[in-house]
This record gives sequence, structure tokens and C-alpha cells, in this order.
Amino acid sequence: MKTPLRLRTAAATGIAVTLAVTASGPAAATPTAGDYVALGDSYVAGPGIPETVSDSGICARSDHDYPSLVARAATPTAFTDVSCSGAVTDDMTGRQLGIAPQFDALTSNTGLVTLTIGGNDAGFAGIVVTCVVLSFSDPTGAPCEKNYNSGGTDQILQKLDEIAPKVGAVIQGIHQRSPHARVAVVGYPDLLPDAKSKCAVDVPVATGDVPYLNGIEQRLNQLLSAQAAANGAEFVDTYTSSVGHDLCQAPGTRWVEGLLDVQDAAPIHPNALGMANTAAQVLSGLQ
Repeated sequence: MKTPLRLRTAAATGIAVTLAVTASGPAAATPTAGDYVALGDSYVAGPGIPETVSDSGICARSDHDYPSLVARAATPTAFTDVSCSGAVTDDMTGRQLGIAPQFDALTSNTGLVTLTIGGNDAGFAGIVVTCVVLSFSDPTGAPCEKNYNSGGTDQILQKLDEIAPKVGAVIQGIHQRSPHARVAVVGYPDLLPDAKSKCAVDVPVATGDVPYLNGIEQRLNQLLSAQAAANGAEFVDTYTSSVGHDLCQAPGTRWVEGLLDVQDAAPIHPNALGMANTAAQVLSGLQ
């Protein structure tokens, strides 16, 4: 039987999170059995968010990434964050540039696992760079969408179809190593609005490519949700709550940094406010 962690009220970077994990009312602040292990990529690790605490310059893991905030609000027996910037699904069982496989952190005592993965498998960083470069050739059109559909089939959507079983295999691998763990697959926050007219500040993405990239991200989140449901895990939606806080909003409103005027986070990555929201969604999902 999987034993959920007991949670308490916490404040995460100014966002108060009040939780109850039983139908009868708020849980007490005492710990229950079970370790918490966080797995995933840079959207877990939080590169650029003060302060960096990972023992590897590659991982760039922050002490204000969402697992750290979740761990401060929960009382797991132990907490291990092995998330790493640049991680792909293969890095769960393989070595990432000399770093131990992330699955090495899983044990039979693990009671909760959070996972965010898939963005790097899709090559999202390269996609963004391509879209930015192409935007200068046709700023009011959709040159990036045209590029990725040049063969008659959307290459990004095709890649997502290939990623789906890899995500499913990762979830199954967690269950095998930690059979008593509750597994939460955490989605990606809103990066761009569904129309460029909703941007408060300009971004170097063509007008037609803003909704195109928004749709691609939503497809990625749908993939993660479907694989979670098919493989005995839960999906945590961080997209819905972050709409209106995308990378082309003003500082203080945006929860994801853009390419220009980047503040205390890596470009095109969640900032401290974004991590706080993700932690809040994870904690709410654990009720």
C-alpha cells in the first residue's frame, strides 16, 4: 500500500499554501514514513534561482526549486533532489556527463517521487532558438511552424509521439524500484500565451509562432498527463494556474523568464515565483 506523506501549512516565496490530506481536515505537522525523491530536468532544478546548491555545475540545482519548497512544506523521512539541468529520459538509468543515474536515488523506502521530464527529449531549447532566428525573416507570419512542417508532417509533434513511451518507461521504472511510492508527474508551466497580442513586453518570436509554440507545449503536457494515467501515476497541472504569467509578461508578473531582461533565473526557465507556484500545485495535488 502506498503511504502518502503528511503535509502542513507553508509559505513558499511569498505564496501561502494551506493543505489538507485527509477528508476530515488539515493534517498535523508530524512526519509519516516515507522518503521524498525528486527527479527531472532544469524545470525541476531551477538554474539561476538563488542559491545554487548542487554539487555539479552541470545540474545548477537551486535551493528554491519546487522539490525543495515541497520538502519544506512536507515532513518526509528524508529528501533527495537529483534533478539536473539538461536531463532526458535516458538519464534516469544512464550517466549524464559523469553524473550518477537519477534512479540511483530510489529505494524501497521512497514514499513520494516527483518527476518533470520530456522537454529536453523534444529538443525544446533548440526549437526556441530556431524560432527566434526565423522570426527575423517573417516577424508577422509563422516561419517556425512552416519550417517544422516543411515535409508535410509536423516534426515536433512526431518527436512527441516518440517520447511518450519513454516517459511511460520512466514511470514504470520508478514503480519497480520504489513499489510503495506515490508518483507525481509534474507538467510544464505556461511559457507563451495563445496570442502575441497578450504579451506585455516584446519577445523575438513571430506573431504566428506564439500560438504555435503554445500549442506544442500543451501537447507535451497532454502527453505527460496521458502517460501518468496509463502507468499508475498522478499528473500535476502547472500550466492552467500559470496562464497570464508567461515569459512575455513584465517582471513581477511573469513566472518564467524570457530571453531579454532575465532576472534571477536561466532564460526560458521558471523564476522563484514560478517555482513557488509549481510547489503549490504539487502540494495541492497531494491532498
